[in-house]
Amino acid sequence: MQQVLELFSSGRYYRSGRLSQHLLWLACGAGVAGLLAFRALIALSPLVGVLAVAANPALRPAAARYRRNGAALRAAALVGFLLLSGFYTSEWATWRHELFRSLTWLGVPLAFTLAVPLSGRQRLAVGALFVLGVAAVGLATTGQYLRTAPAANEAIRVGQNMQAVTGTFHVAFGIMLAQAFFWGLLLRRSALAGRVLRGALLAAALGIGLTLHVLAYRTGLLVLYAGLLAYVGHLLVGRHLALGLLALGGLVLVPWLAYHTLGSVQQRVSATIYDVRQYTRGGDINEYSLARRLAAVATARAVIEQHWLLGVGPADAHAAMLDQYGWRDFGLRPENRINVHNQYLSTLVGGGLVGLALWLALLFGPLVRPAARRNPYVLVFIFTQATTMLVTDILSLQISLNLFVFGYGFLVVAAETDELVTRPQAAAATSLGGGEQPIGELEV
Repeated sequence: MQQVLELFSSGRYYRSGRLSQHLLWLACGAGVAGLLAFRALIALSPLVGVLAVAANPALRPAAARYRRNGAALRAAALVGFLLLSGFYTSEWATWRHELFRSLTWLGVPLAFTLAVPLSGRQRLAVGALFVLGVAAVGLATTGQYLRTAPAANEAIRVGQNMQAVTGTFHVAFGIMLAQAFFWGLLLRRSALAGRVLRGALLAAALGIGLTLHVLAYRTGLLVLYAGLLAYVGHLLVGRHLALGLLALGGLVLVPWLAYHTLGSVQQRVSATIYDVRQYTRGGDINEYSLARRLAAVATARAVIEQHWLLGVGPADAHAAMLDQYGWRDFGLRPENRINVHNQYLSTLVGGGLVGLALWLALLFGPLVRPAARRNPYVLVFIFTQATTMLVTDILSLQISLNLFVFGYGFLVVAAETDELVTRPQAAAATSLGGGEQPIGELEV
């Protein structure tokens, strides 16, 4: 106890960088808890991240890392484009609100660039907290479904979804479930994970897979099976023919079994087919989610054709969509005239080709670096988010925006920061005849 007090009183806790590192760790834990259940912690997490930056005893030399971190600069470019759109926006109140929301694109990358990087064990702890937390909430939601199965299946029949027991929106929660499934399997391979944790992560992945099928989240299942299909392709390209064909057979068998054993999956498939038919046959689509999304795609396409270069402005996108619905409303009542549920099309509406280019650079730009292409966690993040954006506009909802920005900072920005930190260390070690220290394995 006396040693701990001496550590604080002497200032060694600050000078060693541990204070900055532990504050960043705390910010990550608060971010995960905020995503899962405690919304207030979402606002607290970036503030703690700023404190972590301020507590870095080597802040001045660390500042140079931000200027060389391409992932952080691409995030800042989105804010810059929003600022420039102020010259031609007509929705000033919305523009100011969007500008305030966009500050997270600056704050989170700054924290993961300028604070003392987390150690390997700390990163494992954050990852395990996310996977196990998502699995726990998912199983609790599954239990709630089983207690009200008839009513829940009827809601699914008319296109509704069961929210998580913590109130998390079903689209964002489905994305979390799919990502946690893959990250749980990856974290089991960490040399830092003990036997108990590996068992818990495997159980969590299995529980997450069960949850996605029982609750029949369309977005989550799309991301899950797209990721599994990509892995099968990786096996086949890598000439693991037997294993690849076995996995492919599983991808066919599991959905078939789910359809024939789970009423929720049957209802979801039937509702989806009926949704599409209502749209293609020109029926009343006011009560059908997928049909309204298809109408929104047609509406967005008309707006994009008129404003293809710079878009109408990110803050004016919703108003432009409503104006276009005035020309062709598909029989939709005003309250059912929704925005397009596709991030790529939504970006085209608000930012045109310029905005889309910035967004694609942010999403796929990290893959230019060989180290990122070898990082399975980064690959899972990019692939799952890119797939999700085909069926939802993640930036429109605060929870999905927070999920993306936190993952982008924790995985993409932090990985590039690691390279910037370890590259000079590796060069110095080589010149002295030493070896390079593995990234992320620094112990506190």
